[in-house]
Amino acid sequence: MLFDKKTYVQRRAALKEQVGSGIILLLGNNDSPANYPSNTYRFRQDSSFLYYFGQHRDGLAGIIDIDNNREYLVGNDIDIEDIVWFGSVDSVADMAAQSGVANTLSMKQMAEFLSLARKKGRTIHFLPPYRHDLMILLMDILGIHPSQQRTQASVALIKAVVNQRAVKTPEEIAEIERACAIGYEMHTTAMKMCRPGVTEQEISGRISGIASSRGCMVSFQSIVSMHGEIMHGYPSPRPLEAGRLLLCDAGAETNENYCSDNTRTTPISGRFTQRQKEIYSIVEECHDYALSLAAPGVKWWDVHFGVCRLMTEKLKDLGLMKGDTEEAVRAGAHAMFMPHGLGHMMGMDVHDMEGLGQTYVGFDDEVQPNLEQFGTNCLRCGRRLQEGFVMTDEPGIYFIPALIDDWKARGHCAAFLNFDMLETYKDLGGIRIEDDILITSDGCRFLGKDRIPYHIDEVEKFINK
Repeated sequence: MLFDKKTYVQRRAALKEQVGSGIILLLGNNDSPANYPSNTYRFRQDSSFLYYFGQHRDGLAGIIDIDNNREYLVGNDIDIEDIVWFGSVDSVADMAAQSGVANTLSMKQMAEFLSLARKKGRTIHFLPPYRHDLMILLMDILGIHPSQQRTQASVALIKAVVNQRAVKTPEEIAEIERACAIGYEMHTTAMKMCRPGVTEQEISGRISGIASSRGCMVSFQSIVSMHGEIMHGYPSPRPLEAGRLLLCDAGAETNENYCSDNTRTTPISGRFTQRQKEIYSIVEECHDYALSLAAPGVKWWDVHFGVCRLMTEKLKDLGLMKGDTEEAVRAGAHAMFMPHGLGHMMGMDVHDMEGLGQTYVGFDDEVQPNLEQFGTNCLRCGRRLQEGFVMTDEPGIYFIPALIDDWKARGHCAAFLNFDMLETYKDLGGIRIEDDILITSDGCRFLGKDRIPYHIDEVEKFINK
């Protein structure tokens, strides 16, 4: 457990107060087989279960009976055969005491407890599941088919969890900064390795090894690619080529599952070409402009579109865009170059709480997502920022040949795009700069003690020294 048990007691008390009545069911994760039952992926606990109960063992669940003010840690104690292979572990009762929970149930007893509650017509709150074994479990114990579980998940519980987890405590910030320190080492290593002949997979493997050597893991599958225009360009055996750019989007996740997430774009030859420098400088300026806008009370929606307007103005200066900036942004013409949102919340999940639903996590009654317009539909957050939010700031400019061809053929946003010039940029790839920021009382600040170089002169000096 990362924090003192009082932290988990207080978190559950706040959750009970916000939800108000009924029974809260929080399922932990089970081991996930890679290709046969005893060969599993590295275990990763469910974030919300971990947030409220602090336990990393597989096969656990938590019940909070609000009406009767009773809490239960649920799980089966391991048997002698497990001990032979994996060693002794704390009993469920011991783990409950560590978490400040007075009562325990076996998995069978949990099913009986919830069956009785259902017969009495009591409300059982659960979060939308994302693993199929837990979907089957929910069907067995609550009688809800997996196809109906997301729609029948408790909105009251989702909103309460989001409300708590979105604002990070100083202790959580310290853990995120540990992840950022590992991320710094990962990215500076990737930048130093970036030279002709080295493969994408070699760089990816090295930086993943850095996370593993700290007892941690990567916070998501690393994106390491010369094809930076592909949003999820995973590493291939392809050797790096002189004159091109390498985009590396990677992060670390600590043993307590707090994350970092950064992106850097590095010239493989050691110097940016003039054309690369012109595009990179726009992304750099947009990145820094977002930092000047982000503050408590400001809508992230406005930060995103402020960056989109700046990007449009600068691309007009290069001749890639044209027309009225406001009309271009309103039409979504800028999404030709940046088809994703400016950033997302981050914490125990690298896209924090995304499994609970974009509408609840990044939006609220005041700010609703636009799910119809290309690009804007990928904006994961629009709500007003609060002190304690952790966000990513990650503008990018991408030249996606298939997208250029598609829009040109359809004449989409033709009033705002210079398709003839776009043709000459199809080989540039993509550029993104991403950092993790904390919303403070009067603005925002970078997370992580050391800054991964991102200004043009700093990048070139760093990789060539």
